[in-house]
Amino acid sequence: MAVMKFGGTSVGNARAMQQAIDLVVREQRNGTPLVVLSACSGITNKLVRLADAAGRSDIDEALMLAGEVRAHHLSLIEELITDQAAKPELAAKVDGYVSKLEMLARGVDIVGELTERSKDMFCSFGELLSTTVFSAAMIEQGYQAEWVDVRRVMITDDNFGAARPITPVCESNTASIIRPLLEAGTIVVTQGYIGATEAGRTTTLGRGGSDLTAALLGAWLGDNAIQIWTDVDGVMTCDPRIVPEARSIRVMTFSEAAELAYLGAKVLHPDTIAPAVEKNIPVWVLNTWHPDAKGTLITDDPERLAGMSYGGLVKSIAVKKGQCIINIRSNRMLGRYGFMTELFGAFSRHGVSIEMISSSEVSVSVTVDDKSFGDELLQELKALGQVDIEHAVATVSVVGDNLRMSKGVAGRIFSSLRNVNLRMISQGSSEINVGFVVQEQDVNEAVNTLHHEFFSGEETAGIFEKPAGIP
Repeated sequence: MAVMKFGGTSVGNARAMQQAIDLVVREQRNGTPLVVLSACSGITNKLVRLADAAGRSDIDEALMLAGEVRAHHLSLIEELITDQAAKPELAAKVDGYVSKLEMLARGVDIVGELTERSKDMFCSFGELLSTTVFSAAMIEQGYQAEWVDVRRVMITDDNFGAARPITPVCESNTASIIRPLLEAGTIVVTQGYIGATEAGRTTTLGRGGSDLTAALLGAWLGDNAIQIWTDVDGVMTCDPRIVPEARSIRVMTFSEAAELAYLGAKVLHPDTIAPAVEKNIPVWVLNTWHPDAKGTLITDDPERLAGMSYGGLVKSIAVKKGQCIINIRSNRMLGRYGFMTELFGAFSRHGVSIEMISSSEVSVSVTVDDKSFGDELLQELKALGQVDIEHAVATVSVVGDNLRMSKGVAGRIFSSLRNVNLRMISQGSSEINVGFVVQEQDVNEAVNTLHHEFFSGEETAGIFEKPAGIP
């Protein structure tokens, strides 16, 4: 059995939903799949805007957005469902969800406060609606399918906005609710991203949490594969918007994929990898529109990695824009202990995550999200030493297996960048990542130069491939 997770673009309209249904039916030949869906593309963003509008008592905008959510899903029904007698019942289900959404908006408007708990409830409607339409379309087309509310299975803590599952309870629920249906040959259609507390309060796992849902359910079921269906041919050597010649990566390790996710790659949610690693379940990243393309296999299986991954092989280049460098210079660092504890404590107290770090005997440079800090943090840092800030920079990370210990790789990286002004270099404990910082205006030149250096030769043919649809 496999878990098939479809992202928002893969269920964004009627044509995409039908394509996803066809893929599910094709997979059924190999065993009954569990289907995990995201909200239709753009709907979660719309729900967040709706929640914010209700929170500031702009009820007219909130209700307008709710109307747009209703119209989108009713249009899906109109295109996907051919049985005229079945349409009113399904439309009534959609209308029921949107009516609850409107009621929630009015309640928040009356109270005048939008809590994280309320926001989770707003955001949950996207997945509930997409799966309702998808499962109904499958059933109408004659397939044995059943809609399951994942909130009966995914029991979480009450950390609204970033909830985490209570594993023993979830495993038991998966075994008692989902497994019997799959074993009976029924395709289960359920929601990613959402869960519920033991008291029944709706929670979300955080943005991108649908990938995590799929990985967790796959681990709890002991499935033989987790399939992440997107609109690209797997994990790419680079963002094709920056490098049009970007290639798809055939095979990569769990560590490489996790590092890429942390460093800014958009394909995978960072937490997705952990459950798969624990159970050694292969993860496939596949293209909904080119299902016969090879995509990317993420695995630690030595046999599958043989000849496709080796020490010193650069796999991908990740970019994270919207960063800034904070330089802290202090003579208190020289030969003394405790300074770093004070420094990182300041970032921790203000909830600011550090991306890269580079230090000398009397200075420390870190990169953080440019919008993540304010004057309070700066004042605290200035109490430790001289502080300088450089805005509008980007981190660029070269990722591959055992790069740090492979001779010549760093030389190739930095010699190819001789015409680019590097603002900071960071090569830390990770053996699979060499990172540096450039001004945002230099990103395209830096990344294209690196991509040509490492991916233009014939020696890696078969490891990296042209994406499907590119001549």
